[in-house]
Amino acid sequence: MTADDRFYRTELLLGAASMERLRASTVAVFGVGGVGSFTVEALARVGIGRLVLVDHDVVDVTNINRQLHATTKTIGQSKTALMTRRILEINPDARVETIDEFYLPTSDADKFFVADYDCVVDAIDTIGGKIGLAVECERRGIPLVSSMGAGNKLDPTAFRAADIFETTVDPIARVMRKKLKELGIKRLRVVYSTEPPIRLNVEANVEGKTIGSISFVPSVAGLILAAEVVKILVSDSK
Repeated sequence: MTADDRFYRTELLLGAASMERLRASTVAVFGVGGVGSFTVEALARVGIGRLVLVDHDVVDVTNINRQLHATTKTIGQSKTALMTRRILEINPDARVETIDEFYLPTSDADKFFVADYDCVVDAIDTIGGKIGLAVECERRGIPLVSSMGAGNKLDPTAFRAADIFETTVDPIARVMRKKLKELGIKRLRVVYSTEPPIRLNVEANVEGKTIGSISFVPSVAGLILAAEVVKILVSDSK
């Protein structure tokens, strides 16, 4: 086996020029939890040359139902460190950097934009952080693909990729549309669900948590995010 064999079947689909573009690309993924961990793995398996992972969290036992790196043996370990290990086991030639901090509206953005990113993925949880990241990427002219969330959902076939101003149903997108319009941001590529959020049985909540999740929903959202990134990166490579 050679290094090229790892991505031979992908190259059959995308072509040599696109594969070279992916190898030369730098992608930052903000948030490597239920959605972001699957995005990161898909990007590694498609041959992205450089990945920057942003997250300060460690694996919790409640992550096991949906997060790629979460197992009984990895509880308490850094999510970025675990994903770095997975990436390098998939593609030893990849360059991986980690920023073990949460991105917040009050964050010093320069600490997080440590390279000339070709694309950024937003898989973080807070609306304030999402809006702040959208503003920063707009200011820097970096393509951004944002997840609107996968909590309280059961239908993985309900996910869509669209501009945020074309979205329906999703409550996070509704809040963000209003704020982004106020800030003068006219477009943002997002992955969202047309499934209305499920009303939870409060008695079933674990330790008072208010968001339910399942294995096959965040994973699908994360894979669609990765597909959108690849579309952006190879759009003019053929």
